[in-house]
Amino acid sequence: MQVKFDKSYYDRFYRDPETRSITPAATRRQAAFLTAYLKHLEVAVKGFLDIGCGTGILLRALQKHYPRARAEGVESSAYLCRTYGWTNGSVIDYQPEQAPDLVVCNDVLGYLNDADCARAIDNLGRIAGCALALGVLTREDLDICDRARTDNAQIARPVRLYQRRLEHQFVAVGGGLYLKRPLEVTVWQLERL
Repeated sequence: MQVKFDKSYYDRFYRDPETRSITPAATRRQAAFLTAYLKHLEVAVKGFLDIGCGTGILLRALQKHYPRARAEGVESSAYLCRTYGWTNGSVIDYQPEQAPDLVVCNDVLGYLNDADCARAIDNLGRIAGCALALGVLTREDLDICDRARTDNAQIARPVRLYQRRLEHQFVAVGGGLYLKRPLEVTVWQLERL
């Protein structure tokens, strides 16, 4: 099933308070968490990239926390690129001119077939300078998510599949945050997943 990432999709899953999958307040809390945890880990963020940035709520929230950082929003949706001025690109092969310290990728991998998902994860490992913030619906999440607010067109793969693919290039440190291997900062063993 091919998803059409047009105005009606973003109205339903992003804008309409009755059907959106996440609130703007929750997205701002995610930005606050990421910036606080990265600061705690002493990971400097001079540039970040939100690939699959949607309507840009997280991108703008991160810009408030990192006002001097280089920020880039990338989207495959032609509608969003026209509406918000994002860079048109795909997580599968997008290559920024300069590697961002932080790459954010939320709710993108579930829309890709298995081969493209594997290529996308490899690409995230290439483009992330220090850290990756990743959010994706897994099979195990289907029992706890609000199905009325979840796009059922996503492929809900087992969490272990993502963990195995990511562990080659990243160390999971909790909250959907991954640090690039080899680690440049100290992360105690109990802080790792």
